[in-house]
Amino acid sequence: MRTKLIILVIVLGLAVVGTFGWLGYQLFTTGFSAKTEPHAIEVFLARQIRHLAIPLEQRNSPNPVPFSPDLLKEGLAHFADHCAGCHANDGSGQTPIGKNVYPKAPDLRLADTQSMSDGELFWVIHNGIRFTAMPAWGEGDPSKDMDSWKLVHFIRHLPQLTQEELDQMKGLNPKTKQELEEEAAFDQFLQGDDRAAQQPESGHHH
Repeated sequence: MRTKLIILVIVLGLAVVGTFGWLGYQLFTTGFSAKTEPHAIEVFLARQIRHLAIPLEQRNSPNPVPFSPDLLKEGLAHFADHCAGCHANDGSGQTPIGKNVYPKAPDLRLADTQSMSDGELFWVIHNGIRFTAMPAWGEGDPSKDMDSWKLVHFIRHLPQLTQEELDQMKGLNPKTKQELEEEAAFDQFLQGDDRAAQQPESGHHH
C-alpha cells in the first residue's frame, strides 16, 4: 500500500513538472507577446485554477439582488459604461482592447461563461483575475457590492440582447477625446459661433 502511494506521488509530481516544463517551453518559444493564442491545455489549467481559487462558499452564493426590468436597465447602463470597452456591448469581446490582450477577452455569451455560477461571476467582477486584463471592479465589503450582482444579471441576459438594447448601449458608451471635442464644437456652432465649424477635425492624418 505504501509503495503504491509513493508511486502515485511520483507520477503526480512528474505530471506537474512536465506540465510546467511544457508551459515554460511554450513561453520561451512565443515570448511575452499578447498576440499569441493560449494553448488549450493552458486555458484548461487556468480555468481550473480560477475555479479552485474561488472559495466554495462564494461559488455557491445565490444572487441577493432580485431580478426586475428596471434592474436590467441599470446593469445595461453599467456594462455599457464600464465593461464594453473590452467586452463590447454584445459581450463578444470583439473590441480593439479585447482582441489584443492576453488572454483575449472571452465571449461572455458562450457556455464557458454562462455555465459559471452566479457566485463565480460575482467573484470575478469584484476581485478581477491576476495576470489578465480583467480588473477588480469591487471596492470594500463584497456583501455591499450590489452593482456587481446587478452585472451578473445582465451577463446572463447577453445571449438574448436585442438590437434596441444594443442601440441604447451605444449612446451610453464612454466617448473618446475626439468625440467630446467634436460635440463641443457642434454645440458652439449651434450657439452661433461660426468659427467652431471652420476648425479642422482633429485626430486625422492625411
